[in-house]
Amino acid sequence: MTAPGDTGPEVRSMRNEFALERYRYLLQQIHAVNENAHRFLAIYQTLATGLVTAALALFVGYRKWGVNPSTARGGVIGLLSLTTVVAAFTSTLIVVGAIAWFDYRNEECDITDEMVEPGFRTRPRSRNFFRWYETYVLLFILVSLMVMWLLADFFLLPAIK
Repeated sequence: MTAPGDTGPEVRSMRNEFALERYRYLLQQIHAVNENAHRFLAIYQTLATGLVTAALALFVGYRKWGVNPSTARGGVIGLLSLTTVVAAFTSTLIVVGAIAWFDYRNEECDITDEMVEPGFRTRPRSRNFFRWYETYVLLFILVSLMVMWLLADFFLLPAIK
């Protein structure tokens, strides 16, 4: 057994192995966070398409089905509200994933600073958010949600009489 602070070859070797395994784990987590953003976008697109399709079907068929116009308006608003909830949930998951990615990258930089040399990996900067694809996924979600509500407010809801 070695004494605390001992830097013998066995301790250095064990420390290097541990750092390498931690580094592999961090790279795996960064990869998983990147993949998750794509999954979350696919979930949003699928659910939003389904909910908006249901709202449009309600708009087109409410007379034929004998649905009261006020009920049809409420149904369209309800479906768009569900779409908004899905968008908020998806956006939250993407933001949390970006924060986790930021932490993993900083820890990766800590390991490479210690094991390779200081400055080997550049630390991520939050001011580079315009270069992150998550930024554009969030913008897509926000813009698509706004367009859905504006189209409903200006065209669908007034036409339900």
